[in-house]
Amino acid sequence: MNWGKIAIVTLLGGGIAAGAGVWYTQEYAFFDRIDPSSPEARITVETTSGPVPLALTDFEGINADSSPIRWRICGRAETLPEGMIPAPNSQPLNGPRWFSCYDAQQIGADLQSGAATAWLAQSEVRTDVDRILVTYPDGRVFGWHEYNEKNPERGVMD
Repeated sequence: MNWGKIAIVTLLGGGIAAGAGVWYTQEYAFFDRIDPSSPEARITVETTSGPVPLALTDFEGINADSSPIRWRICGRAETLPEGMIPAPNSQPLNGPRWFSCYDAQQIGADLQSGAATAWLAQSEVRTDVDRILVTYPDGRVFGWHEYNEKNPERGVMD
């Protein structure tokens, strides 16, 4: 074997290892499941009369400390509070593939078709980040965090 072949194998091996590492960190490394009995699983919804707790069953959730927009939830709500604030321009963000209850493409298509409705659950969960919930008539609820447009000069986050 000559040195050229060794260099090519080393470069290809390093590239494959780096790609696998990036994939793993995006899909698995920083996500934690949210315990349904934890305070983080208690969802409130902003209404015209103030924040109201939302009781969810079949709760599943994930979050990560590495980014303010990695929060995702799925669940069911028996009833929705009166006076919820619409979030008409919201689009769901993709979640990791292993979090199978959350399908961003389907939720986005349902928002466009009118089969689901987006609501502002909490404004400014973190600076420039809002919590969005999507509800279906059958009681399904999905949620994510997204950057808001309250501060267009924020620059790098656009």
